[in-house]
Amino acid sequence: MKKVLVIFITLITVSLTQAQDAKMNDFITKLMGRMTVEEKIGQLNLVIPGGAVTGTVVSKDVDSKIRAGNVGGLFGITGPDKVRQAQDIAVKDSRLHIPLIFGLDVIHGHRTMFPIPLGLSCTWDMDLIEKTARIAAREASADGLAWAFSPMVDIARDPRWGRVSEGSGEDPYLGSQIAAAMVHGYQGKDLSNIETVMACVKHFALYGGSEAGREYNTVDMSRIKMYQYYLPPYKAAIDAGCASVMSSFNEIDGIPATGNRWLLTDLLRNQWKFNGLVVSDYTSLSEMEAHGMGDIAAISALALNAGLDMDMVSEGYLNTLKKSLQSGKITQKEIDQACRRILEAKYKLGLFKDPYNRMNADRAVKELLSSDNRKMARAVAAHSFVLLKNNDQLLPLKKSGTIALVGPLADNHRNMLGTWSVSGDPSKSVTVMEGIKNVAHDVNIVYAKGANISDDTMLVFRTNKLGIEIEPETRTAEAMIDEAVAAANKSDVVVAVVGEAADMSGESSSRGEITIPESQENLLKALVKTGKPLVVVLFNGRPLILKWENDHVGAILDAWFPGTEAGNAIADVLFGDYNPSGKLSMTFPLSQGQIPIYYNAKNTGRPYTTGDANTKFKSDYLDMDNDPLYPFGYGLSYTKFNYSPLSLSTPTISQSEPVTVKLTVTNSGNYDGEETVQFYIRDMVATVTQPVKELKKFQKVYLKKGESKEISFSLTTEELKYINSDLKWVYDPGAFKVFAGGNSRDVVSADLTGVASQTPKAQSPKNSTMKKTKD
Repeated sequence: MKKVLVIFITLITVSLTQAQDAKMNDFITKLMGRMTVEEKIGQLNLVIPGGAVTGTVVSKDVDSKIRAGNVGGLFGITGPDKVRQAQDIAVKDSRLHIPLIFGLDVIHGHRTMFPIPLGLSCTWDMDLIEKTARIAAREASADGLAWAFSPMVDIARDPRWGRVSEGSGEDPYLGSQIAAAMVHGYQGKDLSNIETVMACVKHFALYGGSEAGREYNTVDMSRIKMYQYYLPPYKAAIDAGCASVMSSFNEIDGIPATGNRWLLTDLLRNQWKFNGLVVSDYTSLSEMEAHGMGDIAAISALALNAGLDMDMVSEGYLNTLKKSLQSGKITQKEIDQACRRILEAKYKLGLFKDPYNRMNADRAVKELLSSDNRKMARAVAAHSFVLLKNNDQLLPLKKSGTIALVGPLADNHRNMLGTWSVSGDPSKSVTVMEGIKNVAHDVNIVYAKGANISDDTMLVFRTNKLGIEIEPETRTAEAMIDEAVAAANKSDVVVAVVGEAADMSGESSSRGEITIPESQENLLKALVKTGKPLVVVLFNGRPLILKWENDHVGAILDAWFPGTEAGNAIADVLFGDYNPSGKLSMTFPLSQGQIPIYYNAKNTGRPYTTGDANTKFKSDYLDMDNDPLYPFGYGLSYTKFNYSPLSLSTPTISQSEPVTVKLTVTNSGNYDGEETVQFYIRDMVATVTQPVKELKKFQKVYLKKGESKEISFSLTTEELKYINSDLKWVYDPGAFKVFAGGNSRDVVSADLTGVASQTPKAQSPKNSTMKKTKD
């Protein structure tokens, strides 16, 4: 009966959807029947009226173009009143009154800023991440927006690339889970709901594989690498219903993504069945000219033919497509197809029914930076922090005594929000100084700035391009350090808040040297010499090289860029009101020479083995270890978690018989806490070489001190599949290893055999073939 009911409900849902689609198609067909070629091409034009966000080009004569029907959407403006003014021109002054769509880079919050996406990913908490996107959508839609250029899901293995701050790290499985959660948060179940925004997955595709970690650079990789490691998060976003896609700046197989038909049509539309709209990145269409693909007319025709619907800022479509149509380089069908997709998006957002549906000043007053939103931002930020080191339980701190609070980021509003905080207000952020005062009322604080964020004039100049984030003092570096040392000598413990400025990571913020700037390194070295316990609170948009810090300071708390409630969240963790539970989503190198470094690497024919003294003629370095400083999945707690050996429900697995993997996790420390239990596999023999580990599942569990809990994972042959030479996901019978642990390095393991078909269920011994491993 239950099965019949499910089928009945499914049929009704399909029927309603078909009816709605038919109604939409009829409306758009009639509208397009009234449109001129110029008006259709105009819908393909996305412009920015001023205040360029991610490039140097700004659109001109925007108002007159809207009146002429030559603009389909705007981005870069917010606020119900400002957005309404532009919409008025479209729906009152243009011939067909077609509404505009308004978008913006809503990357990690709108007005209420959450941690940067790399920090968010370290929560490993999909419910929390989805809620941040939901709040961002509510705020953005209350501010007049209907379209968020997010989520950014590029897999990245090179921390020199500044845009790792916008993504979810190096792993395709974790990245896929986050991509889907973000899409669900932005779009909800119905795009016509005025509290939603249309998501836009980016940057399609492979942008995180830029050579040398340099922005806008070439990407070149095998199809197997694409399909198995880099494409899954984009696919997950599409499967979650993401309504739009943004093409990337890089080339793929020698053709820029914005004009790449294999990417935008063969893969995205034909293989993945995507039917939404595709928009270029900021001037990525016109930039194909510099790639060497032809003049603006040729590359505009190339992009349209490839499947690009909307041109962001370049105006190549607006200025050349009509002539290309007349000369036969493009077809009317291609123009109509692109126009229809944009009109469909507007229809689904309810803009034809009410062009002003997301322009409510009263709702904006109630929603933007509300107390509830800030409360959530504080909680999420605390969950994102990763405790990298904590010698002798230096943390948590006591809420008494004297603390020397030093560092250029300790009392700095501007840099709390991080990169891509387009609509964030730094003046509304909480600094670390303010947070400590709010949380630990009885603590005596002795403050000293101690150093500039950087004394490198070139770095300061380039970082400050979007606003002053580094304000060098007129005092000498020596005088500032002396003041900090004096503060330390008066105190029981030193908290040094150091790291990057907000826009030392993000777009166009690749760094060749990913260390803490020298000015701050010198400060830390002086503080270590005082002999006082030293806690480092780290602000960063990427993994940094922290070998010296790890060797010399007592505790390191990676706070990333926590957002609006930064200081309060940091104080909550420093003083033990929240026990940190974050886990790294990206490997921290021991040295720059190891880059790119990532946990799911191949074994090679001469594999390096940790601790092996005989390293000659093996895949290693002469002058350094191969192992990272902090592995993927790593993160400490104020308490301690112990893992039992793994047990398997059966030692074999087949397509018809899954396996249940179990273990017990015990909180053996003195604090209640959360642990993210991570489950990995390795295919020992395959037709295509496989990595030493691949994350397949994870589970976050809360345990009171002394509590134990059994954790189980159901493993099917779907989790054992890989991409073969025919670019198909396949499962091969044979030997596998399964692993579980609190990070990718420190795991317990068991052997598993995959068989071709179902076999009689073997009785599993209490403890299957198991061993404690660190590999």
